[in-house]
Amino acid sequence: MILDQFRLTDKVAIVTGASRGIGRGIALAYAEAGAHIVAAARTPETLEALAKEVRGLGRRALAIPCDASRCEELDALVRGAMDEFGRIDVVVNNAGGSPPTPALQQTDDGFEAAFRFNVTSAFHLSREAIPHMVKSGVGAIVNISSGLSWLVESGFVAYGTSKAALSHMTRLLACEFAPVVRVNAIAVGATLTDALAPFVPEGGDLRKGMEDLTPMARLGTPEDIATAALYLASPASSWVTGKVFEVDGGTVASNWPIKIPAF
Repeated sequence: MILDQFRLTDKVAIVTGASRGIGRGIALAYAEAGAHIVAAARTPETLEALAKEVRGLGRRALAIPCDASRCEELDALVRGAMDEFGRIDVVVNNAGGSPPTPALQQTDDGFEAAFRFNVTSAFHLSREAIPHMVKSGVGAIVNISSGLSWLVESGFVAYGTSKAALSHMTRLLACEFAPVVRVNAIAVGATLTDALAPFVPEGGDLRKGMEDLTPMARLGTPEDIATAALYLASPASSWVTGKVFEVDGGTVASNWPIKIPAF
């Protein structure tokens, strides 16, 4: 049956930033599809709560506290996955971010930190995991990029530029490791995560402004992103690599309603 192509039965998936928002949604979606989850995040309490949910779905879960900006912790994450499961089939590079900052106030250190968190971390984890995927004969990497990798908005020079680099890194790695390891990305639009929701309460002006600027007339949910991530990790997308999927409610321009002054 066609739906069987979306199964991840007994696959092992590493998901960074797994304890909240999009990462949590992806981890749970993968578990529902049959995968065992290696969950990484910085907060042990929320990470273990996610692992408990995964186990409640009948799958194994390994919770490893990890700061994705620290390469040695990413190395430990890969070692932990191999020690526990003996294989790695899927990697989701979800951890990332950078606060909005006017360009004239953005320091060199802050700019470089955005690249380390959004690009270097994804490259490092992918590089360490790919040899294990090659030994298994197949693998999939899903990078969580952003609509601001190609849209423009004031105050997002560090975040948007680093996400654009992540998107193109996706294409470059896909070219290098095809056909054994597929590498794709999702350019995520404005999504109601734990980080965004407090700033855009339902019925508020900010929320309405963003919804009015979104063709689908609503903000995204973690489940919207998780369904795309499941497709890209599963056999259903076995002929797809090097692509950046825009999951953004149809936006063709920024729907961020707060204009950050340049001067």
